[in-house]
Amino acid sequence: MKRFHVHVAVKDLEQSKRFYSAMFGAEPTVVKPDYAKWMLDDPRVNFAISQRSQTLGVNHLGVQAETDEELEGIHAKLQEADGTIVAEKAVHCCYATSDKYWVTDPQGVAWESFRSLGTVPFYGAENREQQASCGSDEASGCCSPDVQARTESRASCCAPAT
Repeated sequence: MKRFHVHVAVKDLEQSKRFYSAMFGAEPTVVKPDYAKWMLDDPRVNFAISQRSQTLGVNHLGVQAETDEELEGIHAKLQEADGTIVAEKAVHCCYATSDKYWVTDPQGVAWESFRSLGTVPFYGAENREQQASCGSDEASGCCSPDVQARTESRASCCAPAT
């Protein structure tokens, strides 16, 4: 069963963790120095906050798949909606390794469809050289691409560690 995903960039992580924990009636399931995530069943949502973006507010939206088949089904629907899809396989982002598809909706909102494959001990690209190649800085990480601007360059962005 798929899960809706929301990622919000926040100014004060502790204040935001308190707010969202009270709002959801649950503590985060993942807590890092710059990141927190709630995997909720009611509503069924993967809600994440981080201090990695210079722009506060909704960073991106998405749909999390539990199986490869679900992810490929989402991908097929995205292809019908918009041909400008960025595929990423086994990328490291938000303390996880995932297979992903990115698209930007007509309003410019980044949408991520993904399947988590495991956890990693770092937020995004393993090193600053990888982050620099993505056209991002340390504060923004590599998890919310400007799909239109990076369609060709994203293939090397956040590539799996070798």
